[in-house]
Amino acid sequence: MHADLSRITYRPERHYSAVVAQQGRVQLDADANEQTAIQLFQARTLAADLIGPHGGPHGTTGFHVELRGGPHELDDLVIGGGRYYVDGILCDATRPRPGTPVPTAPAAGEGEADPAQADAPAGPAADQNWTYWNQPDGFRDPQRPGDRLPSQFPYLVYLKVWERLVTAAEDPALREVALGAALPDTAARTKVVWQVLPLPASELQLDGENPPVQDIRTAFDDWAQKAAAPACRLAARSERPDHGDDDPCLVAPEARYRGPENQLYRIEVHEGGTAQDATFKWSRENGSATFPVDALDGTWVELASLGGDDKLSLQVGDRVECVDTAYSSRGEAAPLLRVEEVDLPGRRVRLSDEPAPGVGRRPELHPFLRRWDHQEPGHHRTVRRGERAGRLRHGAVPVEEGGWLPLEDGVEVYFEAGGTYRTGDFWLVPARTATGGVEWPTDPARRPLLQHPLGIAVHYAPLAWVHGEQAVPDLRLAFRPLAAALSAAGDAAPAATDPADPSQGQGSGGIGTLSTGAGSAQPRSQTTAEAEAQVDETGVVD
Repeated sequence: MHADLSRITYRPERHYSAVVAQQGRVQLDADANEQTAIQLFQARTLAADLIGPHGGPHGTTGFHVELRGGPHELDDLVIGGGRYYVDGILCDATRPRPGTPVPTAPAAGEGEADPAQADAPAGPAADQNWTYWNQPDGFRDPQRPGDRLPSQFPYLVYLKVWERLVTAAEDPALREVALGAALPDTAARTKVVWQVLPLPASELQLDGENPPVQDIRTAFDDWAQKAAAPACRLAARSERPDHGDDDPCLVAPEARYRGPENQLYRIEVHEGGTAQDATFKWSRENGSATFPVDALDGTWVELASLGGDDKLSLQVGDRVECVDTAYSSRGEAAPLLRVEEVDLPGRRVRLSDEPAPGVGRRPELHPFLRRWDHQEPGHHRTVRRGERAGRLRHGAVPVEEGGWLPLEDGVEVYFEAGGTYRTGDFWLVPARTATGGVEWPTDPARRPLLQHPLGIAVHYAPLAWVHGEQAVPDLRLAFRPLAAALSAAGDAAPAATDPADPSQGQGSGGIGTLSTGAGSAQPRSQTTAEAEAQVDETGVVD
């Protein structure tokens, strides 16, 4: 989360159930955020335990997939509305209906307005369902061959789910205008992002055009586990830098962390791959220093603001990333650009190159610049903060495994050898002036422990197996509600189910016996084997 945070304190292994406020104490953002994390973990764990890895409510199960011809003579997928749970996370595919505007009053002498026209929505009638090309967070581009659906059958259609942070820079509606444009924004939001994507059958190593459904599910589960599992680890520590005696600061000379302020360092993978290809970027402000873009003209960028103070402003030599909603949702890694010139009166900056094609040029996607704090070799702060000449690649720092890499002011990171890195993976390192160190888990010998990334946590669920224009077998699962009608007053009580009677307890799902509105008892329990067999045959758990 690229938010202005003090730190992240939520630790699921400690099994805390609530955050308890005490009177007269300082209220911190970390406490409120931990309470939210605890509640989300409990709710989603309960949902996953009851539903399973994925499933939707019977009757309103979302993400039904149909194949049809699409724009530009390309195939398209119709995505049915409704709800679906993936690892306990609710995904809603319901498409909002357009609002009805106030009818336009007729001009003098033109007669009365047409009532039918007044009730009609502005513009063409909107489709009730999303499609592969217009899904809200997909941002698929027909001009990109890699975004098109596979031209050969068969292939699997799956649901990809994760969460990302949204601030007022991306959603101006979050800002309270009554506070004034010069004041900072308030709280940010986390958003559930879902995408319906294709997966060629070759990725699943399945034979034949129409293998058994259970084989498809098993192969996809294996693929999803490998895709979601983190494959790299990092450690952090604080060491007194060699230049410490030459650069006095506000803390004691013997302190290891030499920064003048408390910081939350963010180390984030920029370009993924193995160590020889991967790069990373880092920020002392958790990547929260952002600057909304008003206009883009070549390498000149007009900004809504250049920051509230020197600490959060842009200066010549800073590295920035041009970001918008589509860029964030696609998880791309465009080259980081250098600020070459700052025009304070005009609120403009000149960059070392134009932003990547398609990024930052559509106002409806709310583009902004995000500042990162690693510096260009040769910059006046580089030597002082430990940069080594020739390290940047496409504006980011190449990953070097098996050794400690200095960031600044004594903060160092270590990448474990043999890792595979994914764009967006990140770690957070709180640095504190009071202790002169960083907060990082250690063993009893005070050696830093290697940690997997804090995110991005991605979840997957299979939706359909497409092996022909009219053949789209459904791979979704569904569940029925647990509630049933109560017996009316005066009706005879339902007969109790005898646990020892094997003829009972073989009903349509649930536990025990529930009574209907007429007072008749219907056994609803079933064995695990029977439930699994029913799911395999119908995809629905009664």
